[in-house]
Amino acid sequence: MIIDSIGLKRSGIVAGDNKVSLLKTISWRIIGTIDTMIISYVLTGKLDIALSIGGIEVVSKMILYYLHERAWVKFLKR
Repeated sequence: MIIDSIGLKRSGIVAGDNKVSLLKTISWRIIGTIDTMIISYVLTGKLDIALSIGGIEVVSKMILYYLHERAWVKFLKR
């Protein structure tokens, strides 16, 4: 996995850890929010609207992704 290749495993942080889930949540949301803002701008032609949509989206989807990730960890540990 990417997380293992950047050395987090050697530091004692392993996949499935809360810290890794949070790191993955943040990094994925940065990518997703930039994508949402670009799409919003292309569709509306208005930067302020694109930034507003991205601002709302980043918070809601970070929460949803984190909960989704933790649910998968619990499911896989069963």
